[in-house]
Amino acid sequence: MEKLRIVFMGTPEFAVGILDTIIKANYTVVGVITVADKPAGRGQKTKYSAVKEYALENNLPLLQPTNLKDPIFLEDLKKWNANLQVVVAFRMLPEVVWKMPALGTFNLHASLLPNYRGAAPINWAIINGETQTGVTSFFIDDKIDTGAMILSKETPIDSNENAVELHDRLMHLGSETVVETLSLIEKGTVKTQIQKDHPDIKTAYKLNKENCKIDWNKSAEEIHNLIRGLSPYPAAWCYFNDANESYSVKIYEAQILEEKHDLPVGKIITTKKEIKIAVKGGFIEVLSLQYPNKKRMKTSEFLNGMLISEGTIAL
Repeated sequence: MEKLRIVFMGTPEFAVGILDTIIKANYTVVGVITVADKPAGRGQKTKYSAVKEYALENNLPLLQPTNLKDPIFLEDLKKWNANLQVVVAFRMLPEVVWKMPALGTFNLHASLLPNYRGAAPINWAIINGETQTGVTSFFIDDKIDTGAMILSKETPIDSNENAVELHDRLMHLGSETVVETLSLIEKGTVKTQIQKDHPDIKTAYKLNKENCKIDWNKSAEEIHNLIRGLSPYPAAWCYFNDANESYSVKIYEAQILEEKHDLPVGKIITTKKEIKIAVKGGFIEVLSLQYPNKKRMKTSEFLNGMLISEGTIAL
């Protein structure tokens, strides 16, 4: 049985949960690689990735290359003398990096591959109304999320679950899967399965302003799925358009009200405590939202200080 010397690569909170589990399972992490620091927020203060914060707190050797083919970075990486690399929510690696360790480089992806390859698998599984998702560990190859699969674990998606709730559950499931994968590699008992491509594979496209915008002509279920699939970040949005002004509004939480009506799609109905938006076959009731330059608020709290005029339409 070969003792593992692991280099861990990752960036967000999701990766931190898995790195922490690897260390608590008493595996040797010889170094951590994460993104370079970048300015963020209004004050453009330097922001560290969640993985960097964890590495500093736990005195783990750290590299933050801007160019993964930089000879100086490659030399530093070699010096760690790792025999395995584990990648969670990082970036595409050049061949010279993923082929470096003797036991290979594996990735933990938050979907049941081959479905939802790409940048936002947790979000798109909910947006598309999936009732099942999961995590997959696989050996990296020269394309994105296409390598030979090691382990795959499933979990149901609740009909009201949002992206952050599913993220947290998949982080725990992913942690278990990574530790199990490490055990198989350490014992030399790994069996892999080649991914089979087919025409109906679903993709986890990068999120952008356009694919986060609510189309009120879609079904209530599709709209509800988009809202919860993007909550709390980056958040589904639309315009609230009254006679004089148009506001870009983020909607974080909503529920479907099935009710017959003859109102035009997008018509906003308000009371002192609720906002309902007309859709086909009913309404989307907005439970929390954010107006420009305001904080996120529950609808009842928002309506305490804001008046939405009667003719306002959601576009």
